[in-house]
Amino acid sequence: MRNRWMMLSPLIVGLMAMPVAARADGKAPEAQLQAAEQVIKQSVTAPDKGIPRELFERAECIGTFPEVKKAAFVVGGEFGRGVFTCRQKDGTMGAPAFFTLGGGSVGWQAGAQEADLILLVMNPEGVKKLLQDKFTIGGEVSAVAGPVGRTAQAGTDAQLHAQILSWSRSRGVFLGASLEGVVVKPNDKTTGSFYKKPLTARDILLGGNVPVPTSAKSFVKTSNDHARRSS
Repeated sequence: MRNRWMMLSPLIVGLMAMPVAARADGKAPEAQLQAAEQVIKQSVTAPDKGIPRELFERAECIGTFPEVKKAAFVVGGEFGRGVFTCRQKDGTMGAPAFFTLGGGSVGWQAGAQEADLILLVMNPEGVKKLLQDKFTIGGEVSAVAGPVGRTAQAGTDAQLHAQILSWSRSRGVFLGASLEGVVVKPNDKTTGSFYKKPLTARDILLGGNVPVPTSAKSFVKTSNDHARRSS
C-alpha cells in the first residue's frame, strides 16, 4: 500500500500544480508585444481576406490578442491577454497598455482551437469605455464583426457606426468575429511590470505623456505604419 502511494504521490502533486503552471505559462510583456505586432502585419497583408487598411486609419485604438485559446474560454475565467495602443493628439499611435479578455461568448471559426483577435475602437465614446475599470462587449459597448477585404466599402451601416469592430484569425484567414458578452479590462499587473512603475491604462493611452519603451517601439511603429492617416 505504501509503495502504491509513493508511486501515485508525484501524479497527485502534478495534477494539483496544473492551474499554477498554466498561469505561469503566460507570455512576458515583451513577447506579447512581438506576437501582437505580427498579428497586425498579417491582418493587413492577408490576400483578399485581410482587414481593410482604411479601418485601421479611422480607428482611435488598436487592440490585439494573440493566441486566444478556445479551451481556456470553455473552462471559463480569463482566456486572453493582449495589448492596446491609442491615437495621440498628433495623430500617431502611442505607448501600449496591457489588457485581458474573459467571460462571454466568442464567434469562433469552425474547428479552431485558438485564434488571434483584433479589436478596433472606432470613436471617442468607445475610447471612454476602454479606459473604464472594465466593460462588456455588446453590453456597455456596441460591437460587431468587422468586414474583410481590400476596402471597407462592403461594410454594413451597423459595422461603420459601431464603437468596436472585431476579427479573429485562424489558419491564416481573418474573419469578422462576434465577441458578445466578452469582458475587457486593463491588466494593471502586467502593465506595471512592463513600465517598472504603477501606471493605469488611462495614464498611458490617454495622457500622452508616457514615452514608448525601447522594447515596444517596433510594435508602435508597425501600428503607426498601418494606421497613419492621410494629412
